[in-house]
Parts: sequence; structure tokens; C-alpha cells
Amino acid sequence: MGWIYFNLQLKMQTMQPLSHLESFVKSAECGSFSAAARLMGLTPAAVSKNVARLEAGLGVRLFQRSTRRLTLTEGGQRLLAQISPPLTALADAVDHAAETEQQPAGTLKVSMGLAFGRAYIVPLLTEFLQRYPAIQPDWRFENRQVDLIGEGFDAGIGGGLNLNPDMVARTLGPIHLVVVAAPALLQGRKAPRHPADLAQWDGIARRAIRTGRVPVTTLRNKAGDAAAAVFRPRIVFDDPEAMCQAALMGLGLAVLPMPFAQPWLARGDLVRVLPGWWADAGPTSLYYPSKKLLPARTRVFVDFVVEQFALRGFAQRVRGD
Repeated sequence: MGWIYFNLQLKMQTMQPLSHLESFVKSAECGSFSAAARLMGLTPAAVSKNVARLEAGLGVRLFQRSTRRLTLTEGGQRLLAQISPPLTALADAVDHAAETEQQPAGTLKVSMGLAFGRAYIVPLLTEFLQRYPAIQPDWRFENRQVDLIGEGFDAGIGGGLNLNPDMVARTLGPIHLVVVAAPALLQGRKAPRHPADLAQWDGIARRAIRTGRVPVTTLRNKAGDAAAAVFRPRIVFDDPEAMCQAALMGLGLAVLPMPFAQPWLARGDLVRVLPGWWADAGPTSLYYPSKKLLPARTRVFVDFVVEQFALRGFAQRVRGD
């Protein structure tokens, strides 16, 4: 009996508060106490203190600390591998239990591109909030690749994300690239009839953010022909919305994603050049974590967006073929 009591006491002494464990996991995922603090709604000092108490309680150094970044020690790597999955499952179970008897609620953190979000997602807000008044959208509009899980997002909307086993992608529609121009730019000139004709025109080129290069777009048609879209580069931007604005000003031809160009094409402010030619840049998708107990706020948001995009014919409207 005495041995059982001693063993129980030992286990109680080594058990750590969830706040200490969560601080450790978030710091490991984010690479810094300050980034983890932003996710948890704490101060960096509080997160650092929680991790220090965890280290003291376990008698193991978990991080190598430097001015730039936290690096897991071997002991920290082992602990992270062991506690991260059950800690995530516990948090999901708590959220799920809290939402079972009531409307989906809580902060819905979503990342999306600025122009795409403004044109296609923000207009859905009124109906979404009428259906789910207890959800508070916290949406980030930025044209960069984000780490959805590491940065604590519930979902992300965009294209070209590197899908890993912890993520699910629901396709919303294609990303077709098309050549566009302001009608005034084409007046009095013979319009291009083949991609080779573009070499005689000023163009607004796009620099890839990740590589810093200006890639050449290869256009295709339904007959299976392919040809490079090569302009005289008059302007170089790294943002499709800025390219769209420059095209509206008549500063040159531009190769734009149809989701960006479609509203302006519908109004007649831009027109297609080389209709029937396009480039396929992959799908626009809605990304979210592949959890067994997905928070209700995330689940209803995903279903709502997929439903609304289907009802509004988004996939058909943004095709360039």
C-alpha cells in the first residue's frame, strides 16, 4: 500500500499543467515565444515562464535558445512527438463538446488573398452571419503563403499551397490565366490573333514572389496548340491586383488570373485578348486541417463557402477556355 501511495505521489509531482504543455507545443511549432504568445493571447514573458517551469519540472532542457530562433533539443523533439497529437485531440474534443448543444461559435481565423477575398468571400458575410451569429470572423487578407497549422488558422483560401497529410483541400474552381487589356489600348490597332503577335505589344509582367523571377506563361487552346505569351515588358509587378489596375489604365496587356479579371471583364472595363487561349495554373481551393473532430465553426464555414460558390456558378465564371 505504501509503495502504491509513493508511486501516485511521484506521478502527481511529474504531471504538468496543460498551460505549460501548450506553451511548449506552440513555441516549438512557431519557433519563438513571441509568435506562440500571439496565438495564445499571452505575453511572451508568460509563455517563456511556462516553458521554463515545464523544463524545471521534468529536469530536461527542451529548447536551445538564441536571439533568432528556438531550436528543440533531442529531449524536446521526443516530448513534442509524444504530446502534440493528444494535446491537439484534447483541445478539439473540448471545442466539440462545447458546441454540441449550441450554435457553432468562436473566432474563425481564415487566410485569403486581398483581391480574391474582397471580391468573392466578403460578399458572403451577411448571409453567413445570419446563419451563424455566434461566430466571429477574424480574416487575414494577404498575398503570401501561410503555414495554416503553424500560424493557427482554421482555414485558408487560395491556390498553389503545398498540401501535406495534415491538410484537406476542397476545390472551388480553376485558376485560368488569360490575356486582357483596356478597350482603349486596342483602338486603332490590329488585335493579336496568335500568342506570337504579343511580342509587338507592351506588357505588364508579374514577378514571382517566391523566386523573384519573371516567368513566361505558356498559353494553350482547345486544339491542343501551345505558345509562349511574350510581351515587351513595360512594367513589372509582384501583385495581380496592381497588374489589373495598370491594365485598366491602358498601360499594357496583362496575363491575369480569371478570378481577378472576371469582375472587370463582366463590366467591360477590360476585354479578352486572344479569346480561346489560356493557361491552367491549378485550382482555387479551400484548405483546412484534417481533424477527426473539426471545430463546428470551421466545418460550417467550409460547407457554406462550397455551397455558395456552387450556387453562384463560380467555377464556370472563371474558366478561360
